[in-house]
Amino acid sequence: QVQLVESGGGLVQAGASLRLGCAASGRTFSTYAMGWFRQAPGKEREFVASISGSTIVRYYADSVKGRFTISRDNAKNTVDLQMNSLKPEDTAVYYCAAGNSAVTIREGRISGSWGQGTQVTVSS
Repeated sequence: QVQLVESGGGLVQAGASLRLGCAASGRTFSTYAMGWFRQAPGKEREFVASISGSTIVRYYADSVKGRFTISRDNAKNTVDLQMNSLKPEDTAVYYCAAGNSAVTIREGRISGSWGQGTQVTVSS
């Protein structure tokens, strides 16, 4: 089972950029698809982006398409989320997750547990 630790959140102004990181334990990291989700106050957790183990397949939520980029480094067991042109509505706790495929992660089906998350706050 993959253990996940997120980092990189913070408080920024609208239009700014942030890069989130997720460090994963385990020797089989490259066999997992990885993804990012977020949960805003009073709302359900929602899918943001996912990437296959090979990095070939990537999916994005419509709300972040063109602004966010997911990437991974299988040698370092990390997955990143580059967030550009941030908006106040991007404010949320961001979580990374592992799954069987980029598609199943997009559908909300993950493997193992959630990390502790990292807070992103975008002021207007």
